[in-house]
Amino acid sequence: MRMNIYDIRRYGKVAFLIVTIVMVGVFLHISNNLVKDLSQQERERMQIWADATMKITSISLESDFDSSGDIEFLLNIIRQNHTIPVLLTDSHGNILDHRNFDLPEPIDSLQPLLLSPVNKEFLLNKLDDLRDGSNVIPITIPDFDTQYLYYEDSKLLKRLSLFPYLELLVMLAFIFVVYYAVSSTKRAEQNKVWVGLSKETAHQLGTPISSLMAWMEYLDSVGVEPDIVKEMNKDVNRLSTIASRFSKIGSAPTLEPTDMNTVVAGAASYMSTRISSSIRLTTTLANKPLQVQLSTPLVEWVMENLIKNAVDAMEGTGAIDIRTSIDGENAVVDVTDTGKGISRKHQKTIFNPGFTTKKRGWGLGLTLAKRIIEQYHSGRIFVLRSEPGRGTTFRITIPLHP
Repeated sequence: MRMNIYDIRRYGKVAFLIVTIVMVGVFLHISNNLVKDLSQQERERMQIWADATMKITSISLESDFDSSGDIEFLLNIIRQNHTIPVLLTDSHGNILDHRNFDLPEPIDSLQPLLLSPVNKEFLLNKLDDLRDGSNVIPITIPDFDTQYLYYEDSKLLKRLSLFPYLELLVMLAFIFVVYYAVSSTKRAEQNKVWVGLSKETAHQLGTPISSLMAWMEYLDSVGVEPDIVKEMNKDVNRLSTIASRFSKIGSAPTLEPTDMNTVVAGAASYMSTRISSSIRLTTTLANKPLQVQLSTPLVEWVMENLIKNAVDAMEGTGAIDIRTSIDGENAVVDVTDTGKGISRKHQKTIFNPGFTTKKRGWGLGLTLAKRIIEQYHSGRIFVLRSEPGRGTTFRITIPLHP
């Protein structure tokens, strides 16, 4: 199959998605490394804090009064921690010291280590939570006891830990907005092209159709066989109808209450005399009228397009079955052929502009059919089922008119 506009656009979307994923991955990697580095720095600070605590306890046990200067220096190290919440306990789990926790009750400035029952319960709960984590440093004091320093991540580290996720959300939102804006712009440009092409086609068809109508009158006046003139008139009128359809693209069509059975039967009857006799076309209509709001010329166009595609898919021989029915509050039309089928990967893309498996054609037939059914008639057109080598069923649904 030759490369088409849709394939190029699809590959562009894939490339855009890959670049986006790589960029997001790089930013997340950098952010995670930053968080890890900060976490390692906090652990190193806590290790210094633990070493200072051990040294102070050792000096106090040795009653070394000459080391008062060292003690003051070590106490300054401990006092300089204003950001990392810490709990110091003995080997039995008794709390010896605490810092930088947002306690539920104020601390007595004269007795900072004397905890109220509420604060004590709060710190014990914190201790239980910290014991389940990895933020603990044992402090082994020779000939005395082993103390444990538990610490929480600082508020800054906690905020930075959330930053990668916030960054990811912002980037995804930005990418979505850009993608939506670009897609909307492209869609608007495509609509303008389709509308312009359709109206220009209708305009260009007008002159030869008028000329053909005049020639038909001339043929009738010179005695050409009436049956021949009648059949030729049918095709000229059909050309006029087609031109009228093209002229309606881009403007809201007039919808009138119509029996869907009548429209389907008319389109099938017209096409039955214009396809190969090797293709069997059958129509099975619902046993009661399917009253819907529609534009008859446009829906006939859709039906003819589906029948033509089915004929092309069967390459000269096979069967086409058209059925109408009711499904809930919708009128349903199924067009089934015994052609070559549609592969699964193409079933969602066949309605995109430019997609075609034919050597000739612009790939706009199904695109316009989708526009007519879904935008003008608030219905749906989709591949109900398809199997390569066995055939395809297209389904149209349009809401019933009360």
